[in-house]
Amino acid sequence: MKLHTVFCDEGGNIYDHPKLLMAALDGPEPRAVSDRDVVPVPRGSDFMILPERHPVGIDHHTGQPVVLERWKGDPVYAAAVFMAPAHTQTMRPAYVTLKDAPVLPLFAYTALGFARGQFWVAGLRVDTDPRQDPWRFKTDMIQKRIDKRLQHMGCNRLVQQLVRCAMEYGCRAAQNFFLDRWEAPLPTSIACNAQCVGCISLQPDGQFKASHERLDVPPTAEEIAEVAVGHIGRVKRAVVSFGQGCEGEPLLMGDLLEESIRLIRKETAQGTVNLNTNGSFPDVVDRLFRAGLDSIRVSLNSPRRDLYDAYFKPQGYELADVFETLKIARTYEKISSINLLVFPGITDTELELKVLVPLIDDVKPNMIQMRNLNIDPEIYIDSLPPNALSVGFGVKETMDRLKKRFPHLRFGYFNPPKETFGHN
Repeated sequence: MKLHTVFCDEGGNIYDHPKLLMAALDGPEPRAVSDRDVVPVPRGSDFMILPERHPVGIDHHTGQPVVLERWKGDPVYAAAVFMAPAHTQTMRPAYVTLKDAPVLPLFAYTALGFARGQFWVAGLRVDTDPRQDPWRFKTDMIQKRIDKRLQHMGCNRLVQQLVRCAMEYGCRAAQNFFLDRWEAPLPTSIACNAQCVGCISLQPDGQFKASHERLDVPPTAEEIAEVAVGHIGRVKRAVVSFGQGCEGEPLLMGDLLEESIRLIRKETAQGTVNLNTNGSFPDVVDRLFRAGLDSIRVSLNSPRRDLYDAYFKPQGYELADVFETLKIARTYEKISSINLLVFPGITDTELELKVLVPLIDDVKPNMIQMRNLNIDPEIYIDSLPPNALSVGFGVKETMDRLKKRFPHLRFGYFNPPKETFGHN
């Protein structure tokens, strides 16, 4: 199968080039893409034009990269796909950025090609859970459920925030709360102790716009417990999670979280109470597990300190604290996941595995969630130390090697209910 380069005109229409073959990036330089690298574009994915960026293809005679600047006399631009949830990218789009090009919004841009009458993308599905499949969400049904919920819980500030998340931000987790299924979010924190380059709730330098506004008033423990206990009561194998895109770091609200968890557990032992976190305060995490926390997901872009610090820019904590948090989860025999922010050319390299393998051996997580890093690729690369990017051997190969080394390690995309790990 010959995969062809695709490109956009100024109106956003997508075309396939008759001669140039698909090129993509999993390291510093573009390379040709084979059948093994791609899958059909997942249902529910979004096609995107990359403004002021000329696509790069591969000359089918020479095998060399070629920049496509114009087609039939008109300028053309690169195209990419933002894949549907549960999918992880394996290669990034290849393009040349013009001098005055705008910074790309906070999405994960995946390489796109065309062959045999359909589009193909360099990615793979890493989780079979259907909880955020886009076609399972009907806006009119969500609005009806919101109206009904507000009749009974309209004064609850957490519910008010979830309405905004569901309708304004299109948050699938918030929508699932109103649809009474799967995982419900519990945003609580108004501040953060990291300054992530790709933060989706705060971008103080104005380089690009955050996709969410950070929560400005925390809910009370009673409001949190009302939302959580209600969801657990309505949903089989329910998950409720602190740490969402519209908030800061929940560990900064440790007292509030501890009180909330105790109130939840006073009412019910059912459901999975989960924490999505940067793992910055192990002592707080210890308290939360003693209060009744069931699982934790800790975010890493890399276990290498120079890369971690460059992206997260931690304030008042160190990477060693993050590792200690993961160890505490294992001490309590709770479910722990590493939220690995995947970036081809960094995640899938020998140097990365050399550090990741001993970390997994030490902290023994149950799961690695293979989440895409949502950021303009050039912004991310520029934020890292020089020469951080190298030729990758493939995201799937990374997963295969880790699975071989750690047979009981699971891979996925979503926070699992505790029942799937044999916890009750």
